[in-house]
Amino acid sequence: MTCNLLLVDDHALIRAGVRALILDIPDYSVIGEASDGAQLLEQYSALQPDIVLLDLSMKHTGGLNALQQLKRFYPTCKVLILSMHTEPDLIMRALESGAHGYLLKDTTANELEHALLALRNNERYLSPAIAHTVINQALIRSQVPNAPVAHSHNLTARQLEILRLIVRGKSTREIAHGLGLSIKTVEAHRSQIMKRLQIFDVAGLVLFAVREQIISLDD
Repeated sequence: MTCNLLLVDDHALIRAGVRALILDIPDYSVIGEASDGAQLLEQYSALQPDIVLLDLSMKHTGGLNALQQLKRFYPTCKVLILSMHTEPDLIMRALESGAHGYLLKDTTANELEHALLALRNNERYLSPAIAHTVINQALIRSQVPNAPVAHSHNLTARQLEILRLIVRGKSTREIAHGLGLSIKTVEAHRSQIMKRLQIFDVAGLVLFAVREQIISLDD
């Protein structure tokens, strides 16, 4: 079944470049484009795409504001940020505003496919190129020094291992392959982790992992 995409960027050449990348990825189709926040809301309402690919540097409304407006009207929509920005605070704000993933614009078709597949499977995706940046920002934001390890949350050793991989930006498929587990087993662990912690976004999981000393910049 084809997954329908909406491209949102104020540069036509960038949209054309992303569209060209997507042409090489089976089972994905660009059904619409927008160049600002107003057009995004208009196109989303009319087309109901499965995933929105959104730039953060648009003029007028700005990408972050456009994301917040979109999530306000369509809270269940899936948004993948595709940006040249690597500023830690901006990345965290995008994740906290409801983005399901964050990719840099110099991404390859292969990484884009992995990110789209993650969102399609109701997962999150964080580019490995910025995972270190996000963890660093979480360390800065963390207000709880020397917090106890997460045994107080009853996470098993396997769940802690999977949590570390999630906050480093690994997809379910990559985790399953690396640990020698089935995808369904990893999905079950992922769901149990989020339910147990009552944290359902990447930014929140990163902050938790840093506070609880599950992960550090030296890992």
